[in-house]
Amino acid sequence: MDAATVLLVDDEADLVRGLRAVLEGAGFRVATASDGDQALAAYRATSPAIVVLDLMLPVRDGLDVCRELRRMSDVPILMLTARADDVDKIIGLELGADDYLTKPFNARELVARVRAILRRAARGAGGGRTLWLAGGLLALDMEGQRLLREGRPVELTATEFALLAHLARHAGRVFTRSELLEQVWGYDFAGDLRTVDVHIRRLRRKIETDPSDPQIIRTRFGVGYFVTSPSHPATGL
Repeated sequence: MDAATVLLVDDEADLVRGLRAVLEGAGFRVATASDGDQALAAYRATSPAIVVLDLMLPVRDGLDVCRELRRMSDVPILMLTARADDVDKIIGLELGADDYLTKPFNARELVARVRAILRRAARGAGGGRTLWLAGGLLALDMEGQRLLREGRPVELTATEFALLAHLARHAGRVFTRSELLEQVWGYDFAGDLRTVDVHIRRLRRKIETDPSDPQIIRTRFGVGYFVTSPSHPATGL
């Protein structure tokens, strides 16, 4: 992980210089871009392990870049956002960003977030185990970090895969949003709990027959989320 390339996209030159120095000091390779078009070109040229993406960019804004990156790949995306951009945070997560960090922030916190996201992305490697859901309809290939639905691949981001795998490993157990942030996101999260809700909503759109009436990822109202046991399909709450 220490040799991974971080693509840092921000148009604030002083901030980029400071963050680049900190990231390189932490052992990462760093590529940079200062606008949306440069970001996409740099992604194609460097194939980074993670993209740190500011939302307020010239030429093409960060939301558009996020949308385009998701069309091309499942590369982890950490958004950088101004404190007032609450709506943009949710939109960014809906478009496929894995997490966000609100400006101003400590550079060491950025490094911690990057490491946490990369650990999450690598968590499925090894072991060769397959987890089955929905009576065998869904197969989570832990080694390949793939989800198959009736043998056909379903595109998930690293965070979506990690979240579903965590719930599947503990089928039947109800997790609060705070527990999921701690155990899946991998750090003491001080941000918006809606991050979990957005990821659950995205997963349901991808795996549920009827996302408005979910039968795989269920809600225990007032408590949290759980995945039903594959041998005991849900019959409702």
